[in-house]
Amino acid sequence: MEDKAEGIRLQKVLANAGVASRRVSEQLIVEGRVRVNGAVVTELGSRIDPESDLVDVDGVAVQLDAGKRYVMLNKPTGVISSMKDDRGRKDLRAFTKDWEERLFNVGRLDYDTSGLLVLTNDGELAQVLAHPSFGVTKVYIAKVEGTVTPQTIATLTRGIELEDGPIHADKARLLDASAGHSLVELTLHSGRNRIVRRMMAAVGHPVVELVRRQFGPLHLGTLPVGRARELTKVERGALLTLSRQGSGADASVDPTGEEPPSIQEPEDS
Repeated sequence: MEDKAEGIRLQKVLANAGVASRRVSEQLIVEGRVRVNGAVVTELGSRIDPESDLVDVDGVAVQLDAGKRYVMLNKPTGVISSMKDDRGRKDLRAFTKDWEERLFNVGRLDYDTSGLLVLTNDGELAQVLAHPSFGVTKVYIAKVEGTVTPQTIATLTRGIELEDGPIHADKARLLDASAGHSLVELTLHSGRNRIVRRMMAAVGHPVVELVRRQFGPLHLGTLPVGRARELTKVERGALLTLSRQGSGADASVDPTGEEPPSIQEPEDS
């Protein structure tokens, strides 16, 4: 048995994490495709501590802690983005019954907004990705009143002035316009409160329906409204990679993994 005080051989850690067989993992190490805490490791005898060391393969983070859960929920409208609501509204607990772990949400979606919400018991990841200074890219589809023109799309990307300062969409495009309504796709990295609704109202097109389709590297895909699923290995790797890139943000990480109330304010819908 390998001495825990000296760590565990890197190729065994990779195999246990499901990256590849131990033999293939050894090849990955020899080829210089594995990094530990940002440094390339090519020695097969190298040992690490899976509880504290960070490992990536080809630049993609590897999940070493099997106790961490990462879940994608397609949140319906009429649900508060909290695990408990003191006003008695429907909350997220209804969607976490399939998991024994105590999950909590990464950021929030507005009560009247549906779409992609991440649930996890990884407190550090949640702190980083929800922190306003990090600015995870999000993509929304907004059904709005009226016919949106190319000039309005240009205004959204050029920037508008709101009561709490200027804002612009990273990208904006018109998907459809008919029967007095338009479908607009907006890409934003802002975490400001109800920002999509306020932006569209400011250009004269109030939001009728709003769906978040993408959060960082995660895409809602065909997940039905009101359903939740665990992230795939590829999705977990992409999300962990993103969170590690932002781990230097002023996120005041809570090592206990408890829900961070200072970051769980309504964000960008």
